[in-house]
Amino acid sequence: MKAVLTGMREGIKTQERFIIREDRSKQNREMNLITVFPKMRYQTIQGFGGALTDAAGYVYSLMSEADRAEMIRTYFDPKEMNYTWGRTSIDSCDFSSEMYAADNDPEDPELSKMDYTRAEKNLLPLLRDVEKAAGQPLKFMLTPWTPPAWMKTNQSRTGGGFLREECAPLWAEYICRYTEHCLARGMDVRLLSVQNEPQAVQTWDSCIYSGEQEAQFIRFHLLPALKRHGLDERLGLLIWDHNKEKVLERACTVMRDGDLKRAVAGIAFHWYSGDHFENLRMAGELFPGKRLVFSEGCVEHSVWGTGAELTGAIHYAHEYIGDLNAGADTFLDWNLLLDEKGGPNHVKNYCDAPMMYDTVHHQLKKNLSLDYIGHFSRYIRPGAVRLGVSRYTADIEAAAALNPDGGIAAVALNVTDREVRFWLQVGEKYWPVTLPAGAVITCVTEDTDR
Repeated sequence: MKAVLTGMREGIKTQERFIIREDRSKQNREMNLITVFPKMRYQTIQGFGGALTDAAGYVYSLMSEADRAEMIRTYFDPKEMNYTWGRTSIDSCDFSSEMYAADNDPEDPELSKMDYTRAEKNLLPLLRDVEKAAGQPLKFMLTPWTPPAWMKTNQSRTGGGFLREECAPLWAEYICRYTEHCLARGMDVRLLSVQNEPQAVQTWDSCIYSGEQEAQFIRFHLLPALKRHGLDERLGLLIWDHNKEKVLERACTVMRDGDLKRAVAGIAFHWYSGDHFENLRMAGELFPGKRLVFSEGCVEHSVWGTGAELTGAIHYAHEYIGDLNAGADTFLDWNLLLDEKGGPNHVKNYCDAPMMYDTVHHQLKKNLSLDYIGHFSRYIRPGAVRLGVSRYTADIEAAAALNPDGGIAAVALNVTDREVRFWLQVGEKYWPVTLPAGAVITCVTEDTDR
């Protein structure tokens, strides 16, 4: 069995690649077991990715050709992180260097002045290089942070506010035109969420929708507009796109209507309110066939402080394992790239990214979180099927998937501050595994190993 192990010792990243030999001693084993059940099969994994924000594109523009190539290769080369998904905003978000909209003119009810120049300024060069490296179009999720200020009750992009009822048809049309423009630019848009964080009143771009308001906007405005533009069959419509504690509640509100239940492809969620893996699992049980999409998470400086490299990396692995086991099929990290401050961000809402570029010393840094995410994205391929896993202790978190080539990838995380040793069982075979404190390991079996 091939294995890769990543951790941190005395502040320095450690990574090893090695072979674990199968134990064939035939001794009876019932203790310290983590068991993968190849016949217990669940959701199909669509893939992994991150957000191509205005901030990421701006920082990318400051980098040398060599650093750009290294960043792109690391994220998008199929032999590296193998990112196949991206998320980007409709108009500006907090991780934009300024606020902007394609049409800021309240005297333009025909939306004849929509101009995408500012939105494309930092995104297009990054996007072109990404697709060259990937060798295929990146699949995209589009998300609006807010309608233009003139369509809102508070007449501002910030501070929450609501979509004005009389502007709802126009906003739905705006979303469709923006999506069509992205498609015309060659972006393979697959998913569309209704609103980013619809319960958050923020100092940055934000807008509030109750569950009823989201349902009514979809039913009476967005869905008809998507159908007029021929986008309803192309796009998977995602609701909520906020924290996990209310996933089930929002799903029940929006999808209690049969027509909306059929129209909605799934539920997007963020990690900022805690684990709530049970909430995801119950939503999946109540609405089978609906996708669960992890659409955002990051190590916020306001919550984690700075220098939280190991704890942040552990949290990524913890999140991905928990969400996988709860039924999630797509994983979209937040910013792909930020500067040394954790920006730019037009309200200084700084955070870490897996890659950060020091604009003073002109150095590209790969944070430990990049490697921990890679334990999933490198080895669990698009089209993989999650498998059942049983573990003897909560000290080790684990998930596994059957890849399209017939091999199995099992990921285990040691959440303690001490070394742990266990047996990994796949079918009737056993391998001894030693996992240092805070480390993550991915074990990959060949089809013949089972």
